[in-house]
Amino acid sequence: MIDLSNNKLSCDNVDSMYSQINKNSDKEINTIWLGLQDYDPVFDLQKKIHINRINKKINDVILMLEHEHVYTLGKNANPDHILTEEDKTVQVDRGGDVTYHGPGQLVCYPILDLNKYSKSVTWYVNLLQDTILSILSKYKIKAIKKNSPYTGVWVDDEKIAAIGIRLSKWTSMHGFSINVNTNLSYYDNIIPCGIFEYGITSINALTSKKVDMLSFANEINRVLYKKLKSKVGA
Repeated sequence: MIDLSNNKLSCDNVDSMYSQINKNSDKEINTIWLGLQDYDPVFDLQKKIHINRINKKINDVILMLEHEHVYTLGKNANPDHILTEEDKTVQVDRGGDVTYHGPGQLVCYPILDLNKYSKSVTWYVNLLQDTILSILSKYKIKAIKKNSPYTGVWVDDEKIAAIGIRLSKWTSMHGFSINVNTNLSYYDNIIPCGIFEYGITSINALTSKKVDMLSFANEINRVLYKKLKSKVGA
């Protein structure tokens, strides 16, 4: 994993960050750790990597990071599911409803050419879910995956990881988020994923342990990388 977390992204330096990532993307799959970043410039960076991946000007890239506090609405989201006007909100082009991102939550944006792996949305969502389940098992957390409209990873009736993706020409963007040390009170301001009847949890809430985010990102990367490489070799 390449650590670029010392570079604070803004909408003015997305091109510079893209150049750094492209320069370091000599492998088939390249993972970048961005640390804590604002949502908007990361979204712009995703879009830039995505279009260049479609045009085969860059190899597969996996961005891992934490976001500053933000609520994002998927393309079919109900804006009434945001219960406050005090916090930052962003409309995005992923699937799904409204969700929260913030410090203590690991966000992963795989920008992958699925033509190399499997041209199947079901396969891809299962890949992300299985990666998350594998990591949670190491923390003795018994989680399960659910399908639409409850897509994600759950512990009993509480969601611990959300998935929202977009595919264009079988190239992915957006991805998943896992509540690690997340301040769960921020979810009180929304109807998460438009689901009224269930709750939200985190690794910290379930284990009472604070997890080092960079180490956790490395664990996710190892599992996801191994699963992707095994698919290419199949």
